[in-house]
Amino acid sequence: MKKLVIFILFALLSMHTSLLKAQSFRGGENNIIGWYATFLTKAIDEKWGLHGEFQWRRDDIVQQSQQNLFRAGLNYKIHPQVILRGGIAYIDTYPYGGVPIQSAGKVFPEYRIFQMVQVNNPLGKVNLMHRFMLEQRWVGVFKDPKSQKSDENVYLNRARYMARVDVPIKKVQNKNSPYLAAYDEILIGFGKNVNQNIFDQNRIGLLFGLKINHLIRSEIGFISQTIQFGRLINSQEFIQQNNGLIWNTYLSL
Repeated sequence: MKKLVIFILFALLSMHTSLLKAQSFRGGENNIIGWYATFLTKAIDEKWGLHGEFQWRRDDIVQQSQQNLFRAGLNYKIHPQVILRGGIAYIDTYPYGGVPIQSAGKVFPEYRIFQMVQVNNPLGKVNLMHRFMLEQRWVGVFKDPKSQKSDENVYLNRARYMARVDVPIKKVQNKNSPYLAAYDEILIGFGKNVNQNIFDQNRIGLLFGLKINHLIRSEIGFISQTIQFGRLINSQEFIQQNNGLIWNTYLSL
């Protein structure tokens, strides 16, 4: 089991190194970020449940806005280890860093519909989690450069896959059991309007977590986000590398 965990961690770090090497052949920049999120779940019965979350994403750890994300969904448990979720999301993205994601350099909104399948695969005390997600996105753009609010929406499709491993630190687990976690998520654009970023993003996280009780757990650690812009900068593909702090809190109501 320990060999499996070491292999997964090594694979995540190897992927991250490969992305950094690829960046050297393109334009790019580096930023320091802080991601702070709260996730809430509310069981309706044994199969159905509600999901809500707010993610407060910042540039320079906390000083500047990067993104605000609100997501809500309905869960359906088709198996003790398999959850389906569908829902909606609203996102505001800000012009952070040296080069803004959109050339207008303004705050732009995004509306999403999403469908998700999450599969938990316990292997002894270690838990592997696979998450597959499809997103239908309406991203605000500025057709009129003088406009202060986006005046048109561009439709985009995106597929996401996350692999995560959770490893308990204590041999005997209780309500205050600490754990280590690592994950990698890749986001791929497809369909009309995908432009330059068929590869959209990759996210790697290394976390220390604590189960405070059966209703609350929290985790803090390191996140690395690699973004490929959907437009060319100086006739080159542009890669943005964001590294920093991540802090997640999970509440089961």
